[in-house]
Amino acid sequence: MKPYEFTYFRRVQFADTDMAGIVHWANFFRYAEEAEHAFFRSVGLSIQMQEENGAVGWPRVRTDFQFSQPLRFEDELRVQLVVQKIGRGSITYRHLFFRVDGEELIEVARGNVVAACVKMNSEDGTITPTPVPEQVKNRIQPAPRG
Repeated sequence: MKPYEFTYFRRVQFADTDMAGIVHWANFFRYAEEAEHAFFRSVGLSIQMQEENGAVGWPRVRTDFQFSQPLRFEDELRVQLVVQKIGRGSITYRHLFFRVDGEELIEVARGNVVAACVKMNSEDGTITPTPVPEQVKNRIQPAPRG
């Protein structure tokens, strides 16, 4: 396993679709987040980390998605997550979404997500930017450029 890339599979559920029978665009954000959580678990981490005086959180500060093909109920979806960058206080992900059709992968969407690292103070509820924890930097790396 590469510490910068992860593949996540799921089947489209009926509740994911709109009145036209197509996956509602907002669900792609949920699929991206599911892939991110599974990626963290695959490297022995949890997206919800407790630290002294609070928890570390990862709110989204920027997203950019493009859609090219519809997904429908019971389609098999493959989400390819790639870590683009680990900054001082954020992680940038690239997500590629594919419909699995037998041996063929058909790209249906792609997007970028920037997740800021914040500390959520358990005493007063404040949220403040914080550096990406060392335990994350030790297990997750940006993909090589190329």
